[in-house]
Amino acid sequence: MEICNSILSNYDFSEEVDTISLSYEERLMRRKKLVSDKGHEFLVDLEEMKSVLSDQAFKLESGKLIAIKSKKENLIEIKSEDLNKLIWHIGNRHIPCQIEASRILIQSDHIIEDMVRRLGGQTKSVVEQFNPEGGAYGMGRTHGHKH
Repeated sequence: MEICNSILSNYDFSEEVDTISLSYEERLMRRKKLVSDKGHEFLVDLEEMKSVLSDQAFKLESGKLIAIKSKKENLIEIKSEDLNKLIWHIGNRHIPCQIEASRILIQSDHIIEDMVRRLGGQTKSVVEQFNPEGGAYGMGRTHGHKH
């Protein structure tokens, strides 16, 4: 089994040999056996825990690249006349959040969804890719209180 011990952020898409579709939770790893979308098994063995991002790539020992893609997930879409207020409340609870101009996306959580509605937000279940903001200073991860 091939080993990957490096992640590339800038790479030539013409070199891409395969892809792997991973959820937000699956993209947090240090040492993990993975199977690409075309069935290629490989072992990721990084020096430290890392949150890999969509559009980065695993570089295998052989030099082959496997592009990382975000898998579609069950999410909650949130809209509001006062989206900034809802972003503050979600951030205050350390919940991963994808912030867009007219909406935000969070992982499905009925308790947070209820809070959002009580604060005047509108919610809708959607199935989309989830690429939330990084943690402090745009790096790392934001963790909910479940950890």
